[in-house]
Amino acid sequence: MSDAPPSIHRWSTDAVPPAQRMDYWVGAVCEGFLEMDITSRAGAGFGASLESAPLGPIVVNQVRGSAQAVYRTRRAIAQSRHNYYYLLCKTDSAWVTVQDGRSARLLPGDAVLVDSRRLYEFHLLQSADTLSLELPTAWVDAWLPDAGDRVACRIDGQAGWGSVLSGFIRQLSPQMAARPPVPAGLLADQLGGLLALALGQGAPAEASGDGRAALRRRVFDATRERLAEPGLTALAVARGLGISERSLHRCLCEGGTTFATALTGFRMQVARRMLGDARFDRLGIAEIGFRVGLADASHFVRLCRRHLGATPGALRAGR
Repeated sequence: MSDAPPSIHRWSTDAVPPAQRMDYWVGAVCEGFLEMDITSRAGAGFGASLESAPLGPIVVNQVRGSAQAVYRTRRAIAQSRHNYYYLLCKTDSAWVTVQDGRSARLLPGDAVLVDSRRLYEFHLLQSADTLSLELPTAWVDAWLPDAGDRVACRIDGQAGWGSVLSGFIRQLSPQMAARPPVPAGLLADQLGGLLALALGQGAPAEASGDGRAALRRRVFDATRERLAEPGLTALAVARGLGISERSLHRCLCEGGTTFATALTGFRMQVARRMLGDARFDRLGIAEIGFRVGLADASHFVRLCRRHLGATPGALRAGR
C-alpha cells in the first residue's frame, strides 16, 4: 500500500488468511465497486486484488485473480445508493456477460457495457483479470442516448472502431490514471467518442446533413484557432460556440473523429510547419511545443514521434 501513488486504492486477499479470502474479497468488491455476490470454485487457492484510481469523471479499476462468477442481484441494487455503467475489457481469456436476458460470449480483447441498475452476471471462467471502467450514468447518456439498449452487446476488439476502443482501454491503468500523461478530461473525451463510434453512433458525414457538417466545420475552426491554449477542452470550445458539449461530441463522432484526435491533429500540423521553417529556428523545442498548447516538452516530443514520425529535433534537422 505504501508503494502506490496516493490516489490509488488497493485491496488484496494477500492481507488475510486463506480461509477468510472469499469473505474479504466480497467486501472489497462491495467497497470498491458496488454490492455484488461472488462465487468461486478455487476453494482454498482463491486469491484476487483490486486497484482503483479516478481519471476525470471516470474511475479505472484493475482486477486480477482466480476464476469466479459475479452477480448483481435485486437485493444488491436495492441497497446501492449510487449506480454506474461499467465498460469491461479482458485480454487473457474468454468470458461471459449476461444482462436483460442477453448473453454475450467475449473473446480476449473484446469489450462490453453493463448497467448496474439492472441485474447482470459475469462468468470469469479462467481468471478474473479484467479492466473495468466505472462510468457515471449521465456521462454515458451524453455519449449514447440509447445506452440502455447497448448493454451486454459484444464490442469486437479485433475489428473497426471496436479494435480502436479496445486498444485505448488497454492503455489505461490505475497507475496511469494517477499520473495522466495529458489532462484527464481529454482522455475521458477520447474514451466517450470511441465508445459512441464502437457502438454505432458515428454515422457517415454524408448522412449528417448540411447542418451537422456546418457545425463540424465551426468546431474545427474554433479548435484550430484555440489550439495554443494549454489544457483546451471540448467543453471550453462548446461554450465558445454557444452549443452543448454533447452536440459538439456528436457532430464530431458523425464525422468519424473525436475532439482529442482533432485537437492533436491541428497541433501537430502547426508544429510540423514551425519545425520546417528556418524562421522559427531561434525558438527552442520546448517553446514550439508551448506555442501549440503543449506545456510539457517531453509530451510534445512523444506526440511528434507518434504523429509526425520523428522527434522535433530530427524534423528540424531533416528539412
